Amino acid sequence: MINNPITSPLPRTSVSSSRSLSMNWRERGVGIARIIFGLVWVVAALLQWLPQFQNTFVAQVAAAKAGQLGFIQSWISFWANLVSVNPPHFARILATTESAIAILLILGLFSNLTAIVGIFLSLGIWSIPEGFGGPYLPGQSTDIGTAFPYAILFLVLLCLSAGRYYGGYCWRTYRLNRGKLRPRISTCAFWPAAFRPTRQGYVPD
Repeated sequence: MINNPITSPLPRTSVSSSRSLSMNWRERGVGIARIIFGLVWVVAALLQWLPQFQNTFVAQVAAAKAGQLGFIQSWISFWANLVSVNPPHFARILATTESAIAILLILGLFSNLTAIVGIFLSLGIWSIPEGFGGPYLPGQSTDIGTAFPYAILFLVLLCLSAGRYYGGYCWRTYRLNRGKLRPRISTCAFWPAAFRPTRQGYVPD
């Protein structure tokens, strides 16, 4: 039998799939910035676990009313009255949430969910205990509060998928493929070479 070179199947060539994905300096910077931001939240969480903070939680929320406009004072008073029902309970919820955010930022796990929760939490802190950064008085007000920039930074981390860099994102998500759980491939160049995931046997994103 004569093989037709036109219709004969092409030989398969094996392509090495052990090459790891590398990161450029911007991606490394995103990962390092996320970890540093997580350390900042570690400090904030530790301070909120102190009894001194939890015992004065209502007073700190209500203190933001001073000098504010009427509708902002009503807004803060609503939350102060709500928190006053059980101040230690609400203080511990806040401390627990910030602790979880800090840990997940450092590890790079559930980065999208962490960023979304961080955005809402930062906006909540900015609008209640910080009183929207006010009151804004000419010659005295110099910024809009500290929590609002945190919300913007969380939004940036969300848009950049910051958990892909120097994080556990690549080992976090799994897909069911033919009855087997296989990790999804991602940017994992930071892992040691012996443990660095490759494209072989992985389900692509």
